[in-house]
Amino acid sequence: MKLLVLLAFLAILGSLASALFFMMRGGSEAKPRAGSMARALAFRVGFSVVLFLCLLLAWKLGYIHPTGIQSGQ
Repeated sequence: MKLLVLLAFLAILGSLASALFFMMRGGSEAKPRAGSMARALAFRVGFSVVLFLCLLLAWKLGYIHPTGIQSGQ
């Protein structure tokens, strides 16, 4: 499970880095650059949603358990 979460975070960061690359890349072709940046940001949002749903599913199936501060102690 840790490997899956790590890979998802790397995919999110990679997508964010590619959007930064498309934003910073110069040139007179503003239209394709904006489309590429929007597509990279859309992938980032998609990866984030998939990661969140996978974590919820893993919690529901019992693969992961919440930890943290115990209430009432």
